[in-house]
Amino acid sequence: MNLHEYQGKSILQKFGVSVQRGVVVDKIEDAVASAKKLTEETGTSWYVVKAQIHAGGRGKGKVQETDSNGVVLAKGIDHVEEKVKGILGGHLVTAQTNGKGKKVNKVLIAEDVYYPGVSEPSEFYMSVLLDREKGRNIIMYSTEGGMDIETVAEKTPHLIFKEEIDPRVGIQGFQARKIAFNLGLSGDAFKQMTIFVTKLYQAYEGCDASMFEINPVLKTSDNKVIAVDAKVTLDGNALYRHPDYAAMRDISEEDPLDVEAGEAGLNFVKLDGNVACMVNGAGLAMATMDIIKYSGGNPANFLDVGGTADAERVEKAFHIILKDPNVKAILINIFGGIVRCDRVAQGVVDAYKNIGNIPVPIIVRLQGTNAVEAKKLIDESGLNVHSAVLLQEAADKVKQVLA
Repeated sequence: MNLHEYQGKSILQKFGVSVQRGVVVDKIEDAVASAKKLTEETGTSWYVVKAQIHAGGRGKGKVQETDSNGVVLAKGIDHVEEKVKGILGGHLVTAQTNGKGKKVNKVLIAEDVYYPGVSEPSEFYMSVLLDREKGRNIIMYSTEGGMDIETVAEKTPHLIFKEEIDPRVGIQGFQARKIAFNLGLSGDAFKQMTIFVTKLYQAYEGCDASMFEINPVLKTSDNKVIAVDAKVTLDGNALYRHPDYAAMRDISEEDPLDVEAGEAGLNFVKLDGNVACMVNGAGLAMATMDIIKYSGGNPANFLDVGGTADAERVEKAFHIILKDPNVKAILINIFGGIVRCDRVAQGVVDAYKNIGNIPVPIIVRLQGTNAVEAKKLIDESGLNVHSAVLLQEAADKVKQVLA
């Protein structure tokens, strides 16, 4: 589950991580009062107004309606409302959104932390995530903060460092000091960075996150170390342990089809192809997508109806699939172990009749428990449904309907 920047920062603060402070507004008329409140708490006189959407590159992105960037500086209280008006309610287009952009329903008014002082501020990159190959968490960091990390990795890979954390003991003091040293820090900034790194890792573990990305981590001109941004992804499988975090979910930022599928108990991921698939089991789904590619098509989705598929669930899956205008055919590939094939076949027939005219051909391959009865149901239905027994046969039928 992805979080907004302000939500990620609230979690970091709970674990003692220093962050750029701010207030969230969803109405233009609340902007000035909120900025004044922030000034009372922080003493700031300049403000950074940030669009809150689930996408990176906000600073370089453009709001379609106003041509404003997604992150702007307000040089004084008199400029706050104008800057908020240029972002809030508009559609922000970034490198991580589609051409329509994402509607900005909230903005974060944050303190300006790039103030003058005894030294120059420095920006760093830092993230915490799981290295699945090694089975360990890693802290990835770089001196090149504030930039796209992909660009840094491509052009200057020697400037990216990784620190593996042994899950049996957690982050150790020498590791935090090593990170601060590799970032070129000394004195108070060195001490502050070791504290920051330690608490950041503790926050990552403590909230069952799958990724923390802070870009940039700022060393201020008076040698404080703070998170200026926060991109946080929580492990959805662990949300039952964190109902307060689960309540942070912003459905408006998610694909409506994903939300609908989740509510129906379906594992669904939309893709850009032309052949939809409906299967039971993740492994079979991957194999089915391979079949589609082998047949000359492209998968339009990953859709796992689970091991207890019934007529109602199959019909719901059809509704979701048919909302994609790119779908030219549907391949249903079910292995009847726990679920009976004839029950799935009946679900296909019932769904077809309940929905009405389904404008694309359907190929159904059912193997396992009651597969013979299932094939008979499909063949005798009189519907535009093609039954198959072998994988090769299913692949051939997909190729035929796409021709």
